[in-house]
Amino acid sequence: MRFAGSWLDLFSHTGIMFGFLLGFLRNLNGAQPVILITKPVKPVRMEKITSILVKKELHFHTIPSGSSVDTALSRMCHENVDYLIVMEEGKYVGLITEHDITSKAVVRNKQLSKTKVGEVLNNRLPAATTDDTVERCMQLMRQHHVRYLPVFEDYSFRGIVSTEDILEEAVNNRMEIFDTAAESERRIGVLI
Repeated sequence: MRFAGSWLDLFSHTGIMFGFLLGFLRNLNGAQPVILITKPVKPVRMEKITSILVKKELHFHTIPSGSSVDTALSRMCHENVDYLIVMEEGKYVGLITEHDITSKAVVRNKQLSKTKVGEVLNNRLPAATTDDTVERCMQLMRQHHVRYLPVFEDYSFRGIVSTEDILEEAVNNRMEIFDTAAESERRIGVLI
């Protein structure tokens, strides 16, 4: 049989990935090569983005836009974060990251003590809503080549989701998929 896609495509389309892996493991242990065809595992859908927000700190690392960039860098270092949320009068204004500071101030030889956060912040990030799924946020990040997304609910700022947050959610979800598959294998009596 010839297949035009990748092996991963073959596995995901036919639902034999776990059976193949079990057969492969048996083969490695010296037993006869076996490929088991099992029932496809129902994929576990990723949650809404709010599932990530509730796991994060409730405290936002914020800074006013009138602060100096060297103050922002100092706060990032002290608080061990890669970004600060720029807020004015309780409203989201934008985000300032180490990359923003490097590309908009350091590379242009601006004095960090005299450059204001408002001059280098990023206020053109795509936004997510609390109704968006993690998959949708991944699409937005990939489409716009960004690592952070502000999340809003009815125009009210709720937090920031990063690629790191999404990766952690995906890994946790993937583990759930493998646990579900292992349980299915046990129920139908497949032994390793």
